[in-house]
Amino acid sequence: MSELKTKLTDADVYEFICSFANTEQKQKDSLELLKLLEDFTGYKPKMWGASIIGFGSYHYKSDRSRQEGDWPLIGFSPRKTAISLYVYAGAEGQEKMLQNLGKFKMGKACIYVKKLSDIDLEVLKEMVNTTIEYLSEKYGSNTHQS
Repeated sequence: MSELKTKLTDADVYEFICSFANTEQKQKDSLELLKLLEDFTGYKPKMWGASIIGFGSYHYKSDRSRQEGDWPLIGFSPRKTAISLYVYAGAEGQEKMLQNLGKFKMGKACIYVKKLSDIDLEVLKEMVNTTIEYLSEKYGSNTHQS
């Protein structure tokens, strides 16, 4: 079984944003998103691997393999082409939320936005809340502040 590469680190979140966000707009949006998610969730932002900012964490065990590990409850990363939002868990009602989110592209479990002004931040908060509730229910006491 291979070991997860994306693990909690002690790297500075603000230094990461300032050095990694490749445009002034992406840096501004990342700092706004950082504040919004910290204020809304109550979780402190932490670096996961080299490029993901996570909030809270949970310990999971895969249903399909023997893989298990820790992962952020929600997170984001100011990638080169878009901001990647890790806030979607397929929880009940989230498909409807996506219809009201705004302008984005979807990966398997990742939402890509060019800029924060393209999406409705209230819908984003709803999605964050349902994801945290869903993962907390699914993993129970294995969810915690990192």
